[in-house]
Amino acid sequence: MSFGLTFEKLLLIGLIAVLLIGPDRLPGYAAQFGRFVRTLRDMANGAKDRMREEMGPDYDDVDWKKLDPRQYDPRRIIREALLEDEAPPVRPGAGGAAAATVTAPVRESAYAQRQRLLREGRPAPFDAEAT
Repeated sequence: MSFGLTFEKLLLIGLIAVLLIGPDRLPGYAAQFGRFVRTLRDMANGAKDRMREEMGPDYDDVDWKKLDPRQYDPRRIIREALLEDEAPPVRPGAGGAAAATVTAPVRESAYAQRQRLLREGRPAPFDAEAT
């Protein structure tokens, strides 16, 4: 990860560090920071090696980018889950003679209404009294 650091930003951070820490103590802090970064890198490599040992040959088959949590959009996941359970609409008269005798209008269920509103891109109805 680059964190968007450019040479100018690093130079500014170094200048601020020199002013705040002082030129006398800066080399000691820089060495300590370098050891800290090396320790973190070694810990990350150790965890990676341990995963490779425990998973065996399956480690190389895993698509790690697919498991990145930054790619998940909760709104998209919920929308897909809601639309996935949708049953195909039943047309009046499609059920033969028995269905043709029903003359009362079919009332849309609350679930079907939410699904229709989501498909149309409108927000679902909000019930202020619901807990």
